[in-house]
Amino acid sequence: MSDQNPTWISDWNPEDETFWNSKGKFVARRNLIWSIVAEHIGFSVWLIWSIVATKLPQAGFHYSTDELFQLVALPGLIGSLMRFPYTFAVTTFGGRNWTIFSASVLFIPTLALAYFVSHPETPFWLMLVVASTAGLGGGNFASSMTNISFFYPDRMKGWALGLNAAGGNIGVSSVQLLTPILMGLGIINLYQATPVGGVYLQNAGLMWVLPIAIAVFGAIFFMNNLTTAKASIKNQLAIVKRKHTWIMSFIYVGTFGSFIGYSAAFPLLLKTQFPAVTIGIAFLGPLVGSLARPLGGLLADKVGGAIITFWNFIAMAAATIGVLYFVGNKEFAGFLVMFLILFVTTGIGNGSTYRMIPSIFREQNLQKVKGQGDAARAVALKTAGIESGAALGFIGAIGACGGYLIPSGFGKSIALTGGPQLALVIYLAFYAACLALTWWYYLRRSPAAAGATSLAEARV
Repeated sequence: MSDQNPTWISDWNPEDETFWNSKGKFVARRNLIWSIVAEHIGFSVWLIWSIVATKLPQAGFHYSTDELFQLVALPGLIGSLMRFPYTFAVTTFGGRNWTIFSASVLFIPTLALAYFVSHPETPFWLMLVVASTAGLGGGNFASSMTNISFFYPDRMKGWALGLNAAGGNIGVSSVQLLTPILMGLGIINLYQATPVGGVYLQNAGLMWVLPIAIAVFGAIFFMNNLTTAKASIKNQLAIVKRKHTWIMSFIYVGTFGSFIGYSAAFPLLLKTQFPAVTIGIAFLGPLVGSLARPLGGLLADKVGGAIITFWNFIAMAAATIGVLYFVGNKEFAGFLVMFLILFVTTGIGNGSTYRMIPSIFREQNLQKVKGQGDAARAVALKTAGIESGAALGFIGAIGACGGYLIPSGFGKSIALTGGPQLALVIYLAFYAACLALTWWYYLRRSPAAAGATSLAEARV
């Protein structure tokens, strides 16, 4: 790396063990740390409204239950859409450069929230626009995961991507744990001397201003761009034509989509179904889900992502049935336990499915050049790296749609039937479909499966 400038690294080869042990792992670790910091804050901003929406009626905002769920759901939709351009930004502008930009724009949703929640006369449509800007935080995941995938060797991607994702996912717990506390304090109240309806709602936005500044500073001074990660958007868009991009996108809606969707909806679901329970415990769900994500990646590294994903969907279905039973009987203890188990399974599934993606693209590209020599193999591996990096972001973008579909589904179910059971039944059916796809394409030992036996035989 002697020919690098302060921000760009031109000779990066993590698959070379000598290079990795002498230089690579230290640079990769530094970039991973600051990637986690920026992504953590991105997730926190993305899920701000999961807590704020529960306090709006108390502060004098006259929105219906369905409208409150819309405020929670819309950032999920915008976040998923933002992930598409964010996916290709790393290979166009550089991982460090894009982290600086993506962290800086988080000042928009936080300051906008701080201003408008101080005005109870704000019409619903305008508040919906303000909430939508929180989706900027959802885009960070795609660029962060794409970036980190280039820094680590294939044998360590499951652990590295799982750790990076978990660090970001825990941002959901951070915002759901800290926001209720700080909304009860006036120590960072800049807009008015007295709270609105007994709570300082504006603190939900202001509390993230300093952390965002720290993330921008860290990206500027401690992260790097990789010239080896440069690629044209046209080359990356080749993944759209790959069958497995769409199959894994569907499966990822079931894992990550469930995690972010349940995380967004859980506080408001608690408030509507168990009014006597404090929403302060809502952070436990995304916390256990986030902590379980590296475990899913680690298990996938050792056993195989498809095997872990298959059994995990069975566990998700069982936990969903448990939630259905206890919410119907209004038994809070059982409901909480089942939902926490459901969160754990979303985390494990997140890690295992994300581990499958690089392996699938690696195996497919190697199959194309089988028997053509080392030079062709090297080209295939480089192509696989570019395609899998793009696929990680693309699949993550589609998976994030769950952040909109699940809260919106709960809102509609409660509006139509008075409870969340209808939505849960639909989610259960979706897990069954994900289970079938995982088995058919990645576990079934048949030449017809995935077009080749390699994917069934490889540890995807």
